Amino acid sequence: MSKNLLKSSSIVSMMTFFSRVLGLVRDVVIADLVGAGLYADVFLLAQKIPNFLRRLFAEGAFAQAFVPVLNQTLTEEGKSGIKYLIDRVAGTMGLILLVVTVLGVLGSSGLASLFGIGFIGDPEKFPLLSLMIKITFPYLMFISLTAFAGGILNTCGRFAVPAITPVFLNLSMITSVVMVAPMLDLPVMALPWAVFIAGVVQLLFQIPFLWKLGLLPRPIWGWKDPAVQRILKLLTPALFGVSVVQINLLIDSMIASSLQTGSISWLYYSDRLLEFPLGIFGIAIATVVLPSLSRKHAEASSVAFSQMLDWALKLVLMIGIPAAVAMLLLSEPLMLTLFQRGAFSLDDASKAALSLMAYASGLNFFMLIKVLAPGYYARQDTRTPVKIGLISVAVNIVLNLMLYYPLGYVGLALATSISAGLNAFLLYRGLAKKEVYHINSSWIKWSIQVGIACLVMGLLIIGFSPELSQWRLMEFGQRLAWMLGLVAMGIISYVVCLFISGVRIKQLFHKEI
Repeated sequence: MSKNLLKSSSIVSMMTFFSRVLGLVRDVVIADLVGAGLYADVFLLAQKIPNFLRRLFAEGAFAQAFVPVLNQTLTEEGKSGIKYLIDRVAGTMGLILLVVTVLGVLGSSGLASLFGIGFIGDPEKFPLLSLMIKITFPYLMFISLTAFAGGILNTCGRFAVPAITPVFLNLSMITSVVMVAPMLDLPVMALPWAVFIAGVVQLLFQIPFLWKLGLLPRPIWGWKDPAVQRILKLLTPALFGVSVVQINLLIDSMIASSLQTGSISWLYYSDRLLEFPLGIFGIAIATVVLPSLSRKHAEASSVAFSQMLDWALKLVLMIGIPAAVAMLLLSEPLMLTLFQRGAFSLDDASKAALSLMAYASGLNFFMLIKVLAPGYYARQDTRTPVKIGLISVAVNIVLNLMLYYPLGYVGLALATSISAGLNAFLLYRGLAKKEVYHINSSWIKWSIQVGIACLVMGLLIIGFSPELSQWRLMEFGQRLAWMLGLVAMGIISYVVCLFISGVRIKQLFHKEI
């Protein structure tokens, strides 16, 4: 695989890593402020809506629909062609988003009834949820326009700027907790305003870079433009097809609102830990691969298309499999080390650890979806992922209803992981049937190498990790020292085992890996 592609992926990964570290700090200060109680449940559900839309647009459907058309226009018409296109996309999308945002703010009570079904009738939770949605909903417009700007920058090879942009959300929320919340009668209200402000800042941050490229849009209404129509035609089903995992997570939260107080929070904190490997590597590689896959398809280079997809799949699994093993083995120690302080109790850590284990079992399925979906959207095939997505969501809902009664919130997390596995399998099978991509014999050796390395790593973690009773008695400094030591040991043992089995870093530049 080309050095430029790996370099771009590394840049995005580093920028995303920095953002995720700040995101972790953000979650730590939120846990310290509101723990996993009533206020935490209400805010986390309220911010779940714009957060869902952020993932939907900034990391998914819009890029899948917009980037292939933008690449095709760049190939066929050059810079003047894409300037013409982005002016009309900006004008059309901007007006639509403004209307949707106004309707969302005015209809905040309806949204609260839909997403917080378990809060209906609660004199404290429901009004607060409605108010918070009113404040956070405009984030949809800001983050969608930010994703639009990011798609242009990614197409032009400027991957670092869109990758670092999410940092501003984390900085805004951290600042609100540390500096603003103590001054308010209801401290939790600092959080929804932080989300609103972050949306504005994220959009403004990207404007100078577009201007420097000479691609700052001059919004023009272009609903009837053929290219705009093509994007809209791709976007409508892509909104659903690429966001199935997020839809399932949102369904989890909706059902969790009817369970015991704390369920939404426990699911949230465990999902946040899952976001580390998923966000740093899965999304980063998918972001970089999509424009390249689009170009290969436009150039009718089917062999290169398949090789690039194979490279991306092996790379995310080489990172995702050991990450999942570590999370399963260290679920409660991770929760204790990162979140157990202030309003976040020992019991909260134990309960969040259970849902983390359920989510971690599906980590690699989530990562595979991020890489397999671009295999369709780069070819401007939106119908197949939508059909697969419908099946996945239906299965998730059925499993939620089957598992939430006996297993509670843990059953919701487990249902999401199982449906993600089905989704990933069907996406792969569809590509194989179309002869676009299929697993080859090189996967046998690769699987043995990674499997042995993970086994050694897992045994070492089990052998050296203290008992849970000891973790619970430790102070923060002791927990952190132990966790850093175990993580370092796990990474070193995994890498050394891969090296001994014959895997070399230089292979990442070749089509075999």
